[in-house]
Amino acid sequence: MEKRAIDDSDTITADPAFRADVLDGLTAPQRAVPARWLYDRRGSELFEAITDLPEYYPTRTETRILTESGADIAAKVGRGRAVVEFGSGSSAKTPLLLRAITPAAYVPIDISGDFLRDAAAALAQDFPDLPVIPVEADFMEPIALPEAIRGLPKLGFFPGSTIGNLVPRTSVDLLRAMRESLGDDALLLIGMDRVKSEDVLVPAYDDAAGITAAFNLNLLDRINRELGGTIPVDAFRHRAIWNETLTRIEMHLEATRDVDFAIDGHAFQMAAGETIHTENSHKYGPRDARMLLLAGEWTPVAEWTDPDDRFALLLAEARPRRKAP
Repeated sequence: MEKRAIDDSDTITADPAFRADVLDGLTAPQRAVPARWLYDRRGSELFEAITDLPEYYPTRTETRILTESGADIAAKVGRGRAVVEFGSGSSAKTPLLLRAITPAAYVPIDISGDFLRDAAAALAQDFPDLPVIPVEADFMEPIALPEAIRGLPKLGFFPGSTIGNLVPRTSVDLLRAMRESLGDDALLLIGMDRVKSEDVLVPAYDDAAGITAAFNLNLLDRINRELGGTIPVDAFRHRAIWNETLTRIEMHLEATRDVDFAIDGHAFQMAAGETIHTENSHKYGPRDARMLLLAGEWTPVAEWTDPDDRFALLLAEARPRRKAP
């Protein structure tokens, strides 16, 4: 799951991209809405609650790796780098990294302005001697980084297995955009979730307390609120499915009865059993993860995992491009 938020306010002006994605996605043969729209203010709050659930192992496992391997990570990263975190969200794991490596600056990047600034302000209080320079942007495209860090060596930070939310083609595009933003000789520390038993994976995305279900269903509330929708939310249920062929968990919203509704003046019909595909979480074996990084023009140089090999942190380097072997 991806930790990003879109701000809500008392007076809501619908994002044109949100409107376009919803209207286009709900007319596709497999109805779908991009996962980034799950993260309005309420969605972000629910996701933070998900990370504390007993079934949701990725957050605590990655936190353990950062805690136990911090000294080794620091030795390979070196001192004095500017840490650039893509999709920083609440920056919950960031202090573990910052304390380990003694950076020169911290640049959190997120699409949500208020959420980003609140998290950056809280972190700046904990690290009063560290320049914290938040950047409000969509990191899916190359970003012009602040002038204050342009001359510094850089470490990209992309925790949480957020890369798994993207299909491989888009993941490669994102990794190349990160390389373009950070420049040659930059490093990237990235979290990737491992392939494991379906008995472990499905509960992580369909918890007993129903928090993930509320997170998924909140998308329908957002559509109704921001796009003038009339979706009967009580006619849908959350489903988490393991797709063995594509090695990913899929989240869907399934209609439990035939429904008719409108969005921004456009009429829609869904039959019972039909779904809206809202999120993927791809899982990567060790070789898969390294190949994905290489396709994105990052050379893997180190890897850390937990004793059960449930999750991995990989360090990769942006080496100068070569035209031949």
